[in-house]
Amino acid sequence: MKKILFALTLVATCCSLQAQQEFAKQLTVARTSYASGKLDDSRFAMQQMLQEVDMIVGKEILKLLPAKMGDKSANVGKDDVSGASGFVGVVIRRDYGSDDQKTELEIINNSPMIGTLNGLLALPFLNNADTKAVKIAGYKALVQRSEREAGKYDYELQLPLSSTLITLKSPGASQDDIVKMANTIPVAQIAKLVQ
Repeated sequence: MKKILFALTLVATCCSLQAQQEFAKQLTVARTSYASGKLDDSRFAMQQMLQEVDMIVGKEILKLLPAKMGDKSANVGKDDVSGASGFVGVVIRRDYGSDDQKTELEIINNSPMIGTLNGLLALPFLNNADTKAVKIAGYKALVQRSEREAGKYDYELQLPLSSTLITLKSPGASQDDIVKMANTIPVAQIAKLVQ
């Protein structure tokens, strides 16, 4: 057991050092390019640096996520942190449960949906049969209902945090269930990391 923990610690340290070296390398490229008047190259290197920082933050967020969501265990082996060049920042994904009853959690940094979602949450007449505003850890979130088949509904919860969007989907779960699951997400800690 001690050998496994030591090996995991060593791998995590190596990955962290590699990320730091990549950041330092891009910083040097950005400074050199800027000094020689190659502003486009400097901008590209800075974008690469910021994406590397976002990837590191994404991996830290995965560490904060709960091991269980309702009665479903996390599929940690399927965790994903990936960059989407240009359109959005980093996409963090974790799912819970089996393929036929999967709960999906997705966190998108620099989401283009934030403005629209914040606008919807500001509307006083938002609450109806298909949409409802709720509070998760003191933050407003939107729960949307969609009909899967006659009389059976799926719910999706979307929670904006500055420029980051947290989305939780759990087919077959009730509205109360999805709100309970969302309340297990460490929203305040994630908000600190994504500021």
